[in-house]
Amino acid sequence: MKVHLWFSACALAIGFSNLTAADFNGLTPLGAEKAGNKEGTIPAWTGGLPTNAASVDSKGFLSNPFAGEKPLFVITAQNAEQYRAHLSEGQMAMLRRYPETYRLPVYPTHRTMALPERLYEAAATNAKVVRLGADGLSIENFTTSYYPFPIPKTGAEVIWNHEARYHGGNFRRWITQVTPQVNGDFTPVHFEEEIVEPAQVEGLEPERARNLLQLFKQRVTAPARMAGNVLLVYETLDQVKEPRLAWVYNAGQRRVRRAPQVAYDGPGTAADGLRTTDNFDMFGGAMDRYDWKLLGKREVYIPYNSYELDSPKLKYDQIIKAGHINQDLTRYELHRVWVVEATLKEGQRNIYAKRVFYVDEDSWQIALADHYDGRGQLWRVGEGHAQQYFDHQTMGYTLEALYDLQAGRYLALGMKNEEMRSFEYGFKAQMSDFTPSALRKSGVR
Repeated sequence: MKVHLWFSACALAIGFSNLTAADFNGLTPLGAEKAGNKEGTIPAWTGGLPTNAASVDSKGFLSNPFAGEKPLFVITAQNAEQYRAHLSEGQMAMLRRYPETYRLPVYPTHRTMALPERLYEAAATNAKVVRLGADGLSIENFTTSYYPFPIPKTGAEVIWNHEARYHGGNFRRWITQVTPQVNGDFTPVHFEEEIVEPAQVEGLEPERARNLLQLFKQRVTAPARMAGNVLLVYETLDQVKEPRLAWVYNAGQRRVRRAPQVAYDGPGTAADGLRTTDNFDMFGGAMDRYDWKLLGKREVYIPYNSYELDSPKLKYDQIIKAGHINQDLTRYELHRVWVVEATLKEGQRNIYAKRVFYVDEDSWQIALADHYDGRGQLWRVGEGHAQQYFDHQTMGYTLEALYDLQAGRYLALGMKNEEMRSFEYGFKAQMSDFTPSALRKSGVR
């Protein structure tokens, strides 16, 4: 596999070992390589998409800035070996599992990531002062909320950048999750979610905010048998010192209960056993059950600039197909990714014995994730179809897919094509709406 990790030695020995904490020479403000590759297949980063890159409709959906482009080529099971050096093990497995229907349309690469200037300044500050604690996992001197390690040296630091990345501030979203049967039949589950930053919550006590990464509230709005169920999560920064706090309101029982199972490999909400809690957002939560190894960098075809997949003109049954989503609607581009391997520690428990993450260097967002069972067999393959929400200067997922190679089923989370609007950014949050006692009111059907 040396060809796959061509960047590992040169990046760590030549580039990053010579950097002082504040030295971003040759790097983007978030620590990615600014230059393109020598083949010209990855361009230089020149600032990302402007806020007016394309039109935005009345429901907040973005039009495709690259609508006129056609695929350069399409990777199929028949020609996959030709492109193996730029594919993950999970992608190769999907091509073998679904040789007639799974394909990767590869388009020209566009480095579209762009953030508000203040976040670039924060990243520069973090590079000077933030460090991992003695346990190799907890964070010290992190006060800016985002991107603690723009110049990472360990696998844990890379994953921290994913977990502590910018989501655009407070935002509300109406999304759909499906878990299709083998034949493609599905019943959609609809959620209304609010994700807020501690610094933007009125009434939150400073002492309580000190170890909070974000507040999360999720309400099921359909189907009727589940409508009104609510999940509230206090996502803590140091989850070893202070584990994530979670509560659920069951509309049928009209009761609020603590939910310690909303962590690690506890079952995901309404996921039919097809994802764990820490599969949400491609990976989220405490990292203490794994050893994290930084394998280096690779150039990989990852799902990117997935504007067509987010089109409000699409119906969910046009996206959801047997075995996997409709790959004709997807877009893959060649990008540099950090590769991080997580191996379950001896004596610890998780249904995944090993995980391999492919993290986009520009956005620090996980693009691909391979999950292995206790026998060492590749079990589930995650794909995070990303787009730059250019009007709000943040990168996010259009859709997260998690494919179960053994069961022949999958989960797709985050679709909003048929919803009443796209993401709503910048809403005002009150702490009184994010307390266990407020869940009953939130769950009114």
